[in-house]
Parts: sequence; structure tokens; C-alpha cells
Amino acid sequence: MKLFSSLIIPALLLLIGFVMTKRKDAYDAFLRGAKEGMKTTVSILPVMILLMTGLSMLTASGAADLLSKALSPICSPLGIPSDILPLALTRPVSGSAASASYADLIERCGADSFPGLVASVLMGSSDTMVYVITVYFGATRAKGTRYAFPVAALIGILCLFLSSAVVRLFFTYNA
Repeated sequence: MKLFSSLIIPALLLLIGFVMTKRKDAYDAFLRGAKEGMKTTVSILPVMILLMTGLSMLTASGAADLLSKALSPICSPLGIPSDILPLALTRPVSGSAASASYADLIERCGADSFPGLVASVLMGSSDTMVYVITVYFGATRAKGTRYAFPVAALIGILCLFLSSAVVRLFFTYNA
């Protein structure tokens, strides 16, 4: 394995050199791709700024914590630990906010606790759906996106329920 990992970079350099000798327009293709990447970045930048501003306002205002407390009586009887609700609310919107919430949860509850295990499964099985939808539809300028967000939200809720169920099933927690 050590030999393999030490040969990856030289192999990539040889591959790039081979491509550049066989294709005369490799440099032009690179420049065209970089130009298209810049256009995509510029086209989704306003939406990303709006998304980050909204998320910052949501967390700074305390609305996320208030919503977590409001949902706790509903989620606890369904088997979802109340400690995981801040993570469940931030995960669909922001990966960095979810990582901070996850780190806080692990520090408070412990990695081997029921909420810690549920949070780990949730982080591994879900995605930042708002970000993905924004980038995908912003980059492709796709039309007919009416059902994308409701379906993604339903999948996010399903991930929350299933992460608790999977931890209960495989780790035999009765919490």
C-alpha cells in the first residue's frame, strides 16, 4: 500500500504528460473548462450569499433553538432524541453549521451515547439538500423544479427517523 500511494503522483504526472503530447488542444480544453467553471460560480453566487445570510440570521436570532424546543415534545415519543434536533434542523441547510452542531452534540453527549450514534448515522446518511438543490438548479438553470424541495424535505425527515431506528436496531439501545 505504501508503494502504491507513493506512485500515485508520478503516475498522474505521466498521464498528464501523455495527454498533452497526444492532444494538441489540452491547454485550450483546460481554459474552456475553467471559463465555464467561473461562469457557473458567478451564476450561483447571489443564491449562495442569500442562503448563507439566511442561515446566519436563523441561528443568530435563536429561532433554530426555539424550533428545536418546540419540536422536542413531538419527536421524543417517536424515538428521536431531543439532543439531535439542532443538528436535524441545520443539516439540510449548511454542512458547516451541521458539523459545528455535530461536534457540540458529541462533546455534550459523548460519541457512544444514543444521541451521538444517531447523529453520526444522520451525518453519514443525509446531505445539505438546500445547498445541493441551489447549486444544481442554479448551475443547470433547470425548469420544472416544483417537487424538488418537498421531496428532498421528505427524504430528510425520513433520514432522521431511520437514523434513530437503525441505531436502535443495530446497537440495541432502548433509550
